[in-house]
Amino acid sequence: MKSVLLADDDIDDREMFEEILADNREVSLAGSVENGQELLSLLFDLDPRSLPDLIVLDHNMPKLNGIQTLQAIKKNEKYRHIPVVIFSTYCDNKLVTEGTGILRKAVFTKPSSFNEYENMITAFLKIIT
Repeated sequence: MKSVLLADDDIDDREMFEEILADNREVSLAGSVENGQELLSLLFDLDPRSLPDLIVLDHNMPKLNGIQTLQAIKKNEKYRHIPVVIFSTYCDNKLVTEGTGILRKAVFTKPSSFNEYENMITAFLKIIT
């Protein structure tokens, strides 16, 4: 089974993400944290055999935002191979340029409805399934 690690400071978004993945038989949620700093701590503490198959980052988080967290992941030889997507309530040109420069088309705008959110997660999961 594939796994996803999520960092998002919005509890409603984390719960929606968890609810959608709960029904998925191919992908599980490896963990859910509130910010990039917590994600890096969790990631760096994981056994290398337990690394997630995908990391999903909200961009607007306290402590470390999505781009800062992504940069830290990509600097580390042990983790740079893990695909990462960034999503945000507001995607301005700077975020899209910075994110796509590192990620190549992996910056998404958070949707407003549950169905759209489910479609967005399906798009994320196509990267690993």
